[in-house]
Amino acid sequence: MRALKRIALIPNLTKNGAYEESLKAIRLLKSFGGKILMTADLSEKYSDNDIAFFESHEVLIQKCDAVVTIGGDGTIIHAAKHAANFEKPLLGINMGRLGFVAELEPNELPMLERLFSGDYNVEKRQMLKVTLKSKSGSKSFFALNDAVISRGSMTKIIDLDVWLKKSYICHYCADGLIVATPTGSSAYALSAGGPVIEPSMSCILMTPICSHSLFSRPVLFNPSSEILVNAASREDTDLTLTIDGETTIPITADDTVVITTAEIYAELIVLKDKTFYRVLSDKFTERGL
Repeated sequence: MRALKRIALIPNLTKNGAYEESLKAIRLLKSFGGKILMTADLSEKYSDNDIAFFESHEVLIQKCDAVVTIGGDGTIIHAAKHAANFEKPLLGINMGRLGFVAELEPNELPMLERLFSGDYNVEKRQMLKVTLKSKSGSKSFFALNDAVISRGSMTKIIDLDVWLKKSYICHYCADGLIVATPTGSSAYALSAGGPVIEPSMSCILMTPICSHSLFSRPVLFNPSSEILVNAASREDTDLTLTIDGETTIPITADDTVVITTAEIYAELIVLKDKTFYRVLSDKFTERGL
């Protein structure tokens, strides 16, 4: 693989210890011959370092060779979607609880040297394109983990109709519905009773949340599927659409959520010789889960 020398560093400073770890990472990356790039809003906190600052995430990622995040899975997922737009690989350093998507723990920072020698691999991860169609128009989002349609605080249960293109599939009476990528199968979908799917696979997972039906089970669709979800007509329906746990939008029974496989992929840097199942086992064991 080619050497990665211009590193966009994205720390989540709300995480305990993230600032200190970012300073360690900066020192190491510079000692390996790297150039550090960051967003301008961090310039005051890192003013003593030889760092190039950019006004927007978009320009930052355009200018870099790779992205390194310091935070939890949410930090990685957020950055990965920006990086995917410009086909830039990303590596996450875990400062969160589980860190399923993170490649390194804080005590493994010296492994960053392998970015500069080309001694790494890149794993492509499938993403979803989620389009909300309403009377006012349509808006699309990208998801690395999942799209969740769920009940609002004042709604006890919701009715959802699911279609595969023009073919009606089923009706759910449930607390909600999770549509996930293989990467997202180990997130919210797992806690809702969904299967664990190897992230290198390509498919779309649909998992109902607390469904009031004896035969409701998770369903796997092929990656070329177009899934449509809308609420059955009820005056008191209170719904939200949440993308990767970070973007939440109120929706109504008149709206339709269309979910397909995205044309872009997240590219995650791999430094360790560990299978996904080994990582999954280790993460749960370490946290006593």
